[in-house]
Amino acid sequence: MNLTRRATLAAAAALTAPGVLAQEGPVQIIVPYTPGTGHDILARGMAPFLGQRLGQPVVVDNRPGASGNIGSVAVSRAAPDGRVLMVQGNAFTINPALFRNVPYDASGGFTAIANLVRADMVLVVNPDVAVSDLRGFVALAKARSLDYGSPGVGTPQHMAMALLGLRAGFEANHVPYRGSAPAVQDVLGKRLACMFMPVHTALPFVAGGQVKPIAVAAARRTPAASDWPTLAEAGVSEAEVDLWYFVLGPTGMAPPLVGRLNETINAWLADGGTAAMLRAQGMTAEPTDPARLASMVAADVARWRDVVGRLGITAD
Repeated sequence: MNLTRRATLAAAAALTAPGVLAQEGPVQIIVPYTPGTGHDILARGMAPFLGQRLGQPVVVDNRPGASGNIGSVAVSRAAPDGRVLMVQGNAFTINPALFRNVPYDASGGFTAIANLVRADMVLVVNPDVAVSDLRGFVALAKARSLDYGSPGVGTPQHMAMALLGLRAGFEANHVPYRGSAPAVQDVLGKRLACMFMPVHTALPFVAGGQVKPIAVAAARRTPAASDWPTLAEAGVSEAEVDLWYFVLGPTGMAPPLVGRLNETINAWLADGGTAAMLRAQGMTAEPTDPARLASMVAADVARWRDVVGRLGITAD
């Protein structure tokens, strides 16, 4: 592996000075999405722990836009010295199937560092939609086109509804937004009939009667709301889409540096305070080693090329 002099020095520092990750300033975690998203929650939860363990300030930098492509490009062009990391999600593995010219290689253009968590999504409707279960929802969606929101074309929330429609035999009207917050607000304001929300987003709105939960898009019930059925339990199989989060860096990072970061991030996931936070957010920690994460990313890119091709969805 060809490394720049700066990357080589950073790798040496990781081996010889346990309290120092990089010599040239703070570690930056780029979040390619808006504040308040799962990516952002995880990055901000992780940053203080990493800063303490690595002996460097760790700052979070939100760079939303273009379904995460703006932030991803910035990371792909950064020096591989450990000072620029990225919290990504499975929109990253969906984008290559949606965009004709993705400006990076999702499978080989980054260094896989650490897997983080999986988070469940739940289909919700606003209280004026006169259904309370998936059977009723599908019947209504077949009778008339329902408007549903998402944070953008090709996001997991978009793909979840498209896949549900494919499996259940209906077409709904997709209304893409620039980020999660405005889409959620339009469901709460009854301007949209429904959407798939992360469980951690939906929980307070369900408790307040602002939305009704229909079914969870996971293979098993979510621990945060175990009374909500899964799509399969409610009658539609093979429509599961969850939210998946992980940490990447620029390509070419030295293996000792990657190993140190992986070990530190896994320690954060195992921390008692982190575990409590994840449970409250409806997330499940799934730590793994960098090689396994790289395989997971490549497999998910291939999976979505197949699914998106069958759905016939494009973003440009």
